[in-house]
Amino acid sequence: MTDENAAPPPDFDAAFRDKLKDLFLWRRDVRRFLADPLPDGLIEELLGQAALAPSVGNSQPWRFVLVEDTERRRRVRDDFEAANQDALNGYSGERAQTYAGLKLAGLDKAPVQLAVFSDQATERGHGLGQNTMPEMLPYSVVAAVNTLWLAARAAGVGVGWVSILHPEKVSAVLDVPADWRLVAYLCLGRPEEEHRDPELVRAGWQDRAAIGEFILKR
Repeated sequence: MTDENAAPPPDFDAAFRDKLKDLFLWRRDVRRFLADPLPDGLIEELLGQAALAPSVGNSQPWRFVLVEDTERRRRVRDDFEAANQDALNGYSGERAQTYAGLKLAGLDKAPVQLAVFSDQATERGHGLGQNTMPEMLPYSVVAAVNTLWLAARAAGVGVGWVSILHPEKVSAVLDVPADWRLVAYLCLGRPEEEHRDPELVRAGWQDRAAIGEFILKR
């Protein structure tokens, strides 16, 4: 029987692969945004592309919450401030001075704030692949976040991942189901400036390491 969905694979030629590498290089964690709103329908289009990511057992556990309410945004911002101060208190000396000067979130200007959750109680996928590695559900959501990041960069949209937050407080602020686990809080918008290298490298926080440092052979 012929599969009606079967088709020859696309020709990912050298020119495409070079462009793909450029996409990886220019995909940056953006913290400085223009406040201009994004075109109507663009976020929905990007989320549709994010949902093409792989997921364990085809469970599609990602849940996207567009945070548009001003009061909820303020409460998330307050939690960031508290968590950021706690983090600063954990450093001392020159490292503390460097940390204090870092731009660590785009919460003030980014036109779009998006919380991404993993539905830990989803029945989709029927538990396939989760008995030995239950963390595969949030891992699948991370894959969707990365897919969104690349799709956004290709559309000229910057993405910043705000990890200096208390997940349980954000979940309470956004009033989501108890079985949803926060994976990412993202800021999206047009970048104020474009850079090929990470901001933390430019700020002297941490250089990039050669890939050889992370490859083992057994």
